[in-house]
Amino acid sequence: MSAASRTASLRRQTSESTVELSLDLDGTGTSEISTSVPFFDHMLTAFAKHSLTDLRVTSTGDIDIDVHHTVEDVSIVLGQAIRQALGDKAGISRYGDALVPLDEALAQAVVDISGRPFLVHAGEPAGFEFHLIGGHFTGSMVRHSFEAIAFHAGLTVHVNVLAGRDPHHIAEAEYKAFARAFRQAKAFDPLVRGIPSTKGAL
Repeated sequence: MSAASRTASLRRQTSESTVELSLDLDGTGTSEISTSVPFFDHMLTAFAKHSLTDLRVTSTGDIDIDVHHTVEDVSIVLGQAIRQALGDKAGISRYGDALVPLDEALAQAVVDISGRPFLVHAGEPAGFEFHLIGGHFTGSMVRHSFEAIAFHAGLTVHVNVLAGRDPHHIAEAEYKAFARAFRQAKAFDPLVRGIPSTKGAL
């Protein structure tokens, strides 16, 4: 990351996956996503668009076994890249919240760029975690993805599903709510001087 831009480029390779990712937190929401997991591509595209983050992701992995490793590893790298690109966090708003509907589904997300990883995730209907969205993406991966992003980016994240019936709509509302809340939190606030914390560091 350079002093003039909030960007990051990372590569992670394990026996289970290879991930290459770059992002610009001050972008326009453009994206090129190819994770080999189609529904996850859809969610990351929505995240980029609604957070105004330019995002490029290419990954391959052992999806013949399960999508778990690839989704987890991409989420880890996304979190690491966010943390790197944020730099010292001087001048940012720090907090963001969003309430996003998608037809019958409604999700709320609250983000604190706190430096303290924490996820509170609630409200998905019973059985959601077992549903195969698009026939391949297990509902449980939504929470797991948020856990990996929050932990590696150093974010406090609350996501709450307030309504919903269709698993695709529920998951998409969650990612879009997270994106909109993160967009607010990462934005520069002209009234903020320095680090927005009484501790002087985030």
